[in-house]
Amino acid sequence: MATWFVTGASRGIGAEIARSALANGNDVVVAVRDPERIPADLKDADNVLPVTLDVTDNDSIPHAVAAAVDRFGGIDVLVNNAGRGLLGALEEITDAEARSLFDLNVFGLINVTRAVLPVMRGQGSGKLVHIGSRSGFEGEPGVSLYSASKFAVAGISEALSVEMAPFGIQSMVVEPGVFRTDFLDSSSLSVAAHRIADYDGTPAHVTLDWIDKANHAQLGDPVKGAALIVEVTSTEKLPTHLYLGRDTLERLEVKLQQIRDDLEPWREKSAATAHDDA
Repeated sequence: MATWFVTGASRGIGAEIARSALANGNDVVVAVRDPERIPADLKDADNVLPVTLDVTDNDSIPHAVAAAVDRFGGIDVLVNNAGRGLLGALEEITDAEARSLFDLNVFGLINVTRAVLPVMRGQGSGKLVHIGSRSGFEGEPGVSLYSASKFAVAGISEALSVEMAPFGIQSMVVEPGVFRTDFLDSSSLSVAAHRIADYDGTPAHVTLDWIDKANHAQLGDPVKGAALIVEVTSTEKLPTHLYLGRDTLERLEVKLQQIRDDLEPWREKSAATAHDDA
């Protein structure tokens, strides 16, 4: 049995991760902005601790972590799930919209992780699970800033997997594709307030137009996805990346081919930029 601390756990894949961890006999800290929105099956479970946590509020983070340690004696798994999306061509997105997105998706993750790491270092063990995105390895039109935030999550997770190894702490980024949750609802997804007509009919706005058709018809099953996340996290050694979903696997192959296509024509000249005596 382990203690899981899951942010953004009131709905979607966060709630399903909490349910799956609970079903596997673990203690679960359900960290949410509004405890009233926690599903009854989680709220009423004996080994679930609901805590109020807005990951963009630095003052609330230490209190939530301390409550988890007081109740369960430690934190074995941190799942950084809280986040949201932002759609729009780069030119359409304001500085305020971009900074708000990064405050949640990136700096919120950093600050929660920073608060939990001393607990894990003291234990000499722990697992960090960061929910990234397929957009974290492939920049896509219409989601440039969201992609940027998830590229950051992947980079942070990769660095942590090496930084924290001496302390017995592992780090994994989960990169899901589209799962059938509320993520495409306005409660989880923002659209740039300013729309530039010149982008109509271009890839940036095709993505915007796709949302209404895709919402609640996505390919991935969040129950199955969450179960796999819990299964993988419960193994002795975490992979650095967990690529999650059929569409993610398909796009990963495209990305790998793109890397090969970009690399080969310039490989020799790239290598030749070294000093002659190197």
